Amino acid sequence: MMRTIFAVVLALASMAAQAEERVLGERIADGTGYASVVRTGHGAASDHRRLLMVFEQDGMAGIPLWESRDEGLHWRLLMNVTDQPHAGDRQWQLRWQPHLAELARASADLPAGTLLLSANATRNDEHGRVHVEDLQLYVSTDGGKSWRYRSSIVQGGGRPEDKDNKGVWEPNVHLLDDGRLVAYYSSEQHKGEGYNQLLAHKVSADGGRTWGREAWDVAIPGGVQRPGMAIVTRLPDQRYAMTYENIDGPRNGQVFIKFSRDGLDWGDPQRHGEPVLTSSGFWPAACPVLQWFPQGGPEGVIVVSAQRAGGGGDEGGRSLYWNNASGRGPWWEVRAPVQKRSGNIHAGWTQALLARGDGSFLHVTSSSAADAPEHASRNEMLSAIAPLRFDRYEAEDAELSGAAVVPDPAASNQRKARLGQGETRLRFLVHAAGGMHTLRVRFADLGLPATPVVAVNGARMPATIDQATEAGQVAVVAAPLLPGFNTIDVEGGAHALDIDYLQVDGDAASAPGGKGK
Repeated sequence: MMRTIFAVVLALASMAAQAEERVLGERIADGTGYASVVRTGHGAASDHRRLLMVFEQDGMAGIPLWESRDEGLHWRLLMNVTDQPHAGDRQWQLRWQPHLAELARASADLPAGTLLLSANATRNDEHGRVHVEDLQLYVSTDGGKSWRYRSSIVQGGGRPEDKDNKGVWEPNVHLLDDGRLVAYYSSEQHKGEGYNQLLAHKVSADGGRTWGREAWDVAIPGGVQRPGMAIVTRLPDQRYAMTYENIDGPRNGQVFIKFSRDGLDWGDPQRHGEPVLTSSGFWPAACPVLQWFPQGGPEGVIVVSAQRAGGGGDEGGRSLYWNNASGRGPWWEVRAPVQKRSGNIHAGWTQALLARGDGSFLHVTSSSAADAPEHASRNEMLSAIAPLRFDRYEAEDAELSGAAVVPDPAASNQRKARLGQGETRLRFLVHAAGGMHTLRVRFADLGLPATPVVAVNGARMPATIDQATEAGQVAVVAAPLLPGFNTIDVEGGAHALDIDYLQVDGDAASAPGGKGK
């Protein structure tokens, strides 16, 4: 009998694991990770539906450049962009950490519409191991048909696995308001000064031909913490926002966000900035990418992807994190369009997210292979197109009092909050436009009848109950919200309840349309 029970438990565990690793997305090609996608739109004869994409691939063939003419529905390979200054030397190749951008305005002799490709060229030693790095910049003035080497931003050396290496990594190039270019990157060249790794930048006043002195953006003393993988975007208030991972910090890999008025002064380099964190304590970890979109409320929405999560968050990194208050207050999760397979650290390593013309989103990331999940060399690039709900606040992300997070494949983000009876509460800090809004709380009892109580800024509100289905019911409340942050409490009922999400309809947020793929 015990053997039978044990076999059943193993079978259920195996089924659960397979359910957790259910993969959603269409295969584009083999690729280890590090996707970067740009929409062409600033050239003289631009096609706004045309997308270009780069990513890392295994081996020494260069950086693959792919094109889509229908906003990501279909892709075709254009070429491999290869190392030019070391052409003919088989030990050199343009291989890692590509970033693709398009100039919205001219920079020196580079016209608007020029494509910029920054990436890490590496040199192997006689044993085939990397021992030199060169962060290079390439430009294309013909829409990606041809590429010219522009410059070396910074060079480094040493095998990545050596503790005393002087490597440089992860270039991220942007155009400043005055026409200069800025290149952000990670550097391990200051270990003798007490910095295991730091984030720095250089500025070019001649369109990327030459680069100025190095300035530090995040540098944590002590010789342990490794801030890295900086990605920068522009916000509608004209500030710059930067996310990065903090490896070997108190919370390994935790993602932080910093802000700058000019893209150059990020404050005290020894300050981490603010953690990307839900009210329940979940945080994205490793390989973050941030972007701003005009959906989600009066200030738009900042969205962060990451390779994994900590603090009880989704360890598989299959959620995106969003904030519609320009980085203030708590962050919330939304299920990522691509549901990748984990198995190695390069699965989900630097992802791409792009808004399409119909309001849906294109998501591209790497996923491990079903038959060899532990081998990054077998990873594949997946894409998916789907809407993202920035009006839906997941219950598991709220401040929990007398509640626990439980898995549920049928829930909005495959988890929910189980709210105990009595004086228990989920607290949602919601940023909204002022005015009347409709609040919807999806819930289900556990066999004993119970309904939640909804309080808005301290006032309990009457609710109607509709949509009684097997998946649960919805409590609907009409309530006035203040401009800015509002406190919405979902309080426990006579018996325990499962709460899936709070949805705020109306002016507070807009859910993009479009059909999934």
